[in-house]
Amino acid sequence: MKVRPAALIIENEKILTMRYRYGSTDVYALPGGNPDPGESLTEALQRELREELGVATEVQEMVLCGEVLLGGSPKDTLHTIFRARLLGGTPGLDPEHTTALELVWVPRAELGTRRMYPHVGKYLQRYLEGNLPMLYLGPIAQPYVAE
Repeated sequence: MKVRPAALIIENEKILTMRYRYGSTDVYALPGGNPDPGESLTEALQRELREELGVATEVQEMVLCGEVLLGGSPKDTLHTIFRARLLGGTPGLDPEHTTALELVWVPRAELGTRRMYPHVGKYLQRYLEGNLPMLYLGPIAQPYVAE
C-alpha cells in the first residue's frame, strides 16, 4: 500500500485543488505526493508543494486519513490530509513535476459537490464546520477510479 500525504490549504474560504482530466471527467485533488525513502509525511508534503507549486509551506495538524482500496492492487493508497499554511511564493503548476491541468481555488461550500480523488469533499466540509468526530475514516468509498 502506498501512502500519499496531501495539503488542505485555505485562503478566503477557498481550498486549493489541482484539476486533472480523466477521459471526459474533471477530477480535483488536494496537492501532495508520495514520500521518498527515508522521508516523513510532512517532509514529503513540503517537498511536493515546493516542486509542484513553487511554494513554501508550514504543515500543521492532520485533518483525516483513509484508504482507497482497489482489490489488493498496487494502487491501494492510504491518503493522509494535513492542514497547511502558505509561507512564501504564489502557487503555480510546474509541468515537470505534475500532470495537473490547472490550479483551482474551490469555494468551501462546493467541496461536497466536486468530483475529488480521494472522495473526501464531504468530510473536509465537516472538518471545516467543526463536525468531524474522527480522523481515521477507514476505507473511502470511491465511486470512480483515476486511471
